[in-house]
Amino acid sequence: MKVAYITAGAAGMYCGTCIHDNSVATALKKQGHNVALIPTYTPTRTDEENVSLNRIFYGGINVYLQQKLALFRHTPWALDRILDNPSLLNGLSRFSASTDARDLGQLTVSMLSAEQGKQKKELAKLVKWLREDNEPDIVYLTNSMLVGFAREIKNALNVPVVCALQGEDIFLRDLIDPYKAKALTLLAERAIDADGFVAPCYYYAQFMAEEYLKVPVDKIDVVPLGLNLEGHGNSIERPEPPPFNIGYLARICPEKGLHILVSAFYTLTKELGADNVKLHVAGYLGKKDELYFEELVNQIHAWGLQDSFVHHGEVTRSEKIDFLNRLHVFSVPTVYRESKGLSILEALANGVPVVQPQHGSFPEMVKATEGGILVEPESSEAVAEGILQLFRDPSKRKQLGAAGKTNVHQKLSDEIIAQQLMKVFEKYL
Repeated sequence: MKVAYITAGAAGMYCGTCIHDNSVATALKKQGHNVALIPTYTPTRTDEENVSLNRIFYGGINVYLQQKLALFRHTPWALDRILDNPSLLNGLSRFSASTDARDLGQLTVSMLSAEQGKQKKELAKLVKWLREDNEPDIVYLTNSMLVGFAREIKNALNVPVVCALQGEDIFLRDLIDPYKAKALTLLAERAIDADGFVAPCYYYAQFMAEEYLKVPVDKIDVVPLGLNLEGHGNSIERPEPPPFNIGYLARICPEKGLHILVSAFYTLTKELGADNVKLHVAGYLGKKDELYFEELVNQIHAWGLQDSFVHHGEVTRSEKIDFLNRLHVFSVPTVYRESKGLSILEALANGVPVVQPQHGSFPEMVKATEGGILVEPESSEAVAEGILQLFRDPSKRKQLGAAGKTNVHQKLSDEIIAQQLMKVFEKYL
């Protein structure tokens, strides 16, 4: 099958969605399918071999300029290609931190308006390339913020368009009115154009069907996240505590709940002693969240726990696997209802049990892998108690870690998930 797999770059940061899209596209290629992984906005950044095209559609600079200045809606396409230079586009991570909420709302409405929006020239480029150079059997949009593309793609190519759902509700929730209300109306209107949707868990399928897309839930297939398991789960004997190593691997920001884990860590040092517990933190830190992280670090220093805290920064694939193999327990206690949670699977793939809030995708993930425990959401006390439970019961900790590792490797490899996704595609052909 020939698949046009349209993804969205994340402005130079390691992004779970980019990593997942790249690994699934790679697996589909290995299974004999002709897959073009097509980046939009910015280049994708992944911690393994990047199989995406060396061309960006809807380049972030052009999208922004066309939104703000009418002149750029009529510039020659050759000039636009200069502004789609990957090095320029990767610099957008610094720019995005200062983007005004009003600008973001207007841009979202315009993008969802697609052929009626201010970026219609960008859509014309994408459709022309798909029709003349790619000629796919099916088009897969990996974010519902791209669902506005579906109408023009179907009209021009007469092929099915399927759209993935990957946590867009968090973005939409933070828009301001009147743009938020208009964006939600447009999303529901444009959802009709897609032949079907794919969600990473049943919770998110139900939630998006009812709250945002206004489509029947049976229009949404569930295909769980999968991992490229190469290097994950090698038999590495992690040292017995002390210290008892607690890990966090995610974007460093309030919504991912690092402050909750830091408070739980403080509680645990009071219970077990500062020399017996260590908190290891890794992940991307954007400019807009630097103050948040600085305040957490200052609090750790005020408690006198700086020697029990290690910040690893952003990690490569090999560094990530080494990081996970140091840990005895893992937790990313998100404040919001997470729809994905790739790092949870990565921890489990390396035999690290997890302590996660009982909301979003986590109940399904823990049930499927049998690799962790669920606790009350938004409660540092509950997270501390969950971690303490695994500290006090080494046999349970090892049993959960072993079960999680086995189930992830047997059920959630990128090859298996690619096959499941292909079955979804086949029913639309």
